[in-house]
Amino acid sequence: MISTEDVKLSLVPSSAFNKCNLLRAEHITNQIHLERNLKNEFLYPTQKADDTLIMPVMEKQISGRKKTTHEKSISVLYFTDPICSTCWIIQPQLRKLQLEYNEHLNIDYKMGGLLPSWKNYNRFGIKKPSDVAAHWEEVCSYYEMPINKHIWLEDPLPSSYPPSIAFKAAQLQDTDKAVLFLRRIREMVFLEKKNIIKKEFLHRAAFDVGLDPARLLRDLEDRAKEKFKEDLILSDQLNIQVLPTLIFSNHKGIQLALNGFQPYESFVNAIKQLNPDATKSEYQKSPKYLFEEFQTMTSKEFSF
Repeated sequence: MISTEDVKLSLVPSSAFNKCNLLRAEHITNQIHLERNLKNEFLYPTQKADDTLIMPVMEKQISGRKKTTHEKSISVLYFTDPICSTCWIIQPQLRKLQLEYNEHLNIDYKMGGLLPSWKNYNRFGIKKPSDVAAHWEEVCSYYEMPINKHIWLEDPLPSSYPPSIAFKAAQLQDTDKAVLFLRRIREMVFLEKKNIIKKEFLHRAAFDVGLDPARLLRDLEDRAKEKFKEDLILSDQLNIQVLPTLIFSNHKGIQLALNGFQPYESFVNAIKQLNPDATKSEYQKSPKYLFEEFQTMTSKEFSF
């Protein structure tokens, strides 16, 4: 079991890390040089305008031709929230789904608005921040995904709306990098106990994944808010009651919904029902391959 105090991003065997690092030595060296060149710009941001900062390049090797959205046989509406613990603990399932069935899936991320504020809040018995801390501790112990509950005891978030709006701002720039941004702010809140309503952390997360932080913060004030409102309206129209909710649909208009925590087989069954011809892609299990696909992994994700 992984305790709530054990919040390292990866606990994979050291021998696997060593082998992986040797294979990635050149890439790591280049990254170190990039970080050294950016040191003054990043450590002393007041000396340079945000709009002139050099963005780090998020590299990813892609084999073969990627299918376009229209070629993918199944669309998925994924209603989620940056602070939703169930959304965090299904990351192993979703990442494996990405490895095995990504060529069949077009996933559209929508925000579900989990925590408007604490005023009159009562959702599944949670009424105050300390209730979330207790819930996160239980989730961590049962599902073996690392979670640090102390954010809710030391610096609790008053709402999940600001980071949700930040995600919509990230989508306005780049939908793929927005998913990386969502992952990064989740790592911040679940593992690093950072209050992700604070703009300093949203700025850092945007920079970490190669987005324009200055533009993201500007978009928070208008365009992203409108996009977030659209997500909430759609959530109400579809009567979304539980997060996460994933609505799978095919070109014939047939839909299947999965709510809350689900085993991996449930996702595969949904795909097979909507597209019986969908085949699983084989992928390498080596650390090098997995860490090229995903910049960070928990031990649960690595071994899933």
